[in-house]
Amino acid sequence: MSQRHATGLIVGRFDPPHLGHSYMVEWAAARTDRLVVFVNSRADRDAAPGELRAQWLQELHPDVRVVEVRHRLDTDWGDEDLWRRWIELFRSHWPYETGPHAVFSSDPYVSPLADRLGAVAVAVDPDRATVPVSATMVRSEPSAHLHRLAPSVRAWVEANWC
Repeated sequence: MSQRHATGLIVGRFDPPHLGHSYMVEWAAARTDRLVVFVNSRADRDAAPGELRAQWLQELHPDVRVVEVRHRLDTDWGDEDLWRRWIELFRSHWPYETGPHAVFSSDPYVSPLADRLGAVAVAVDPDRATVPVSATMVRSEPSAHLHRLAPSVRAWVEANWC
């Protein structure tokens, strides 16, 4: 097993959460003493309500701490002022005195995010080979990816998007 960290952070929209997200959460949880999952929520852009996405993740992963992070920020990673605002937002929601010590993600922003938080960047299955799905794929063609969703998420997606 790779290095163990006192605290870890996963940041994402999880819109909707799928089995690839669950793989990453479980993988990161096995390598941290305390794992926090930030569910970014922006009501004017969310396909599924942020509160519901956070609830699903908490139910699926009861041993991690899931926090809905409501915001109105854009995601222009070339804008340093925007980066500063994201880091302030994340620090304002961080539940512990120290950390995060590691940031886990499948996305390329993991390194600049971890650097700005003073944490180690840990890429988790960046090619998405273990569970070949993305939330974009689910939103684009929900019925084709239902088998990659947990039962509670699947039921909601079927009722609302199919």
